[in-house]
Amino acid sequence: MYAIAVAAELTGLGEQTLRLYERKGLLTPARTAGGTRRYSVDDLAVLRRIAELLAEGINLLGARRVLELEAANDRLEKRIDDLIRERSRK
Repeated sequence: MYAIAVAAELTGLGEQTLRLYERKGLLTPARTAGGTRRYSVDDLAVLRRIAELLAEGINLLGARRVLELEAANDRLEKRIDDLIRERSRK
């Protein structure tokens, strides 16, 4: 887990940018009992993906939708794999 300053440095984004992405619903970092943001390795990957989408000309709302669709696709692919495994056991 990384503090916001470290996450910003690792992703090349500013701390205010990370706060903005959270306010816009693009990611939700964990928080300590005191409210300090803690970014996981997965959060860093999401931040890098957001940067890629923005570089391609997609706005923040569009980036949020792309992230939602990618997550839904990942869940569906996992479900398909589970069903295939179940079927092959029969």
